Amino acid sequence: MNNQWLSIVGLATRARKTITGEELVIKEVRAGNAKLVLIASDASANTMKKLNDKCTYYKVPIRTVENRYELGRAIGKDARVSVAILDEGFAKKLLSMLD
Repeated sequence: MNNQWLSIVGLATRARKTITGEELVIKEVRAGNAKLVLIASDASANTMKKLNDKCTYYKVPIRTVENRYELGRAIGKDARVSVAILDEGFAKKLLSMLD
C-alpha cells in the first residue's frame, strides 16, 4: 500500500483535526463530527464490529490501514487502533489515497 496517507494524517493531527481512541472516536461519530474513521487491520474483532456498525449507521466512511503501529506513527504517538478525521478536506484527500 502507498504510504503517502501517513503524512496527510500527520498534517491533520498537527491541525488538531484528529481524535484517537475507540470511545472518543465513537463519540465523534455519534456527534456527526467524524468525516472518516481509520482502523488498524490488527484491531480486535469486537472493536472492528463496533466501529463498523457505528460508521455504517451514521454514514461515516471507514477504512482499514496496515496495523496499529503505522497508524500510531502517522499521528506521532504509540500504537493506535482507531483514528477519526474531523475535517472534510483531509477526509476527502485520505479517501482518494486509500481507495
